[in-house]
Amino acid sequence: MQHKLRTTWLLLAALLCVTAATSVSAGKPSGFDRDIEKFVNEMNLKHGFELDKLQRVMDKAVYRQSIIDAITRPAEAKPWAKYRPIFVTPSRITQGVAFWNENAALLKKAEEDYGVPPEIIVAIIGVETRYGRHIGKYPVVGALSTLAFGYPKRADFFRRELVQFLLLTREEQIEPETALGSYAGAMGLPQFISSSYRAYAVDFDGDGQRDLWHSKADVIGSVAAYFKKHGWSAGGDVTTRVNGVDNRHETFVAAGMKPSISFGKLRQSGIKSEKPIADNALTSLIRLEGENGLEYWLGLHNFYVITRYNHSNLYAMAVYQLSQEILAEHNRETNPKGE
Repeated sequence: MQHKLRTTWLLLAALLCVTAATSVSAGKPSGFDRDIEKFVNEMNLKHGFELDKLQRVMDKAVYRQSIIDAITRPAEAKPWAKYRPIFVTPSRITQGVAFWNENAALLKKAEEDYGVPPEIIVAIIGVETRYGRHIGKYPVVGALSTLAFGYPKRADFFRRELVQFLLLTREEQIEPETALGSYAGAMGLPQFISSSYRAYAVDFDGDGQRDLWHSKADVIGSVAAYFKKHGWSAGGDVTTRVNGVDNRHETFVAAGMKPSISFGKLRQSGIKSEKPIADNALTSLIRLEGENGLEYWLGLHNFYVITRYNHSNLYAMAVYQLSQEILAEHNRETNPKGE
């Protein structure tokens, strides 16, 4: 009887192992392993990585179908009425104020150095990872390999990011096997992709390493540096709601997210802004599907800069509106009498 039970448990354990392996590798392209081997050889020739050492790293680059599934259903595909409640929430506002209070000196220094206000920096980190509470559970090397060699639609992009990731780990002394991130390979509290990490991250605490997982100083400084590099205008407006839009203005909406239309032209066509905007200010006309129908907003220069972080008007609007809620709550706490 004991022999039969032992045999049954062994069979069950084997079945569970097979099931687990299948769930990870299901749908793996036939050429996945061959492409990784070719990639390892190229990294050796072009960038001097040791073959054996890199092969050990890439041996852990397991194909995950869940990553392919996730990238095909991004949150930005939702209408604004469903997208906004994901990010502009009471808890994210409260946590944002707490993050601001805990890192006030760093945020002040970042604003002095780069001209980016604290509420924008805090809101970015809040939208991306809830201030570090959700930095991602996927091994970055596996996520990027899955997308580089198993997602033809954007394979070239993610292959370049995989190269950048390996170069980054060598430069910053990061263990490539243990680095965790999002399903798309974004890393740390601000969720920088590998190329952005290498290009824009800064050593804001001066310890000789740019660490976006553990150093709040590097995180805050790097977000500010990213915005500054992409043209953030200190003190400039971001967006404002407009009225008077109708079918005549469809060509303005269709012009895209980059500011290319003078507000004077929009005003002359009957569009009215809730905030004073100079006639010579370039803007875009944004249409959102809100809870109470269509909403129209101006995308000013700084709004466009936010979209350089994530190329989505929905994303930029969520960051902006969260930032304003955090700012208002922070002001209430620091100046409860409104003086």
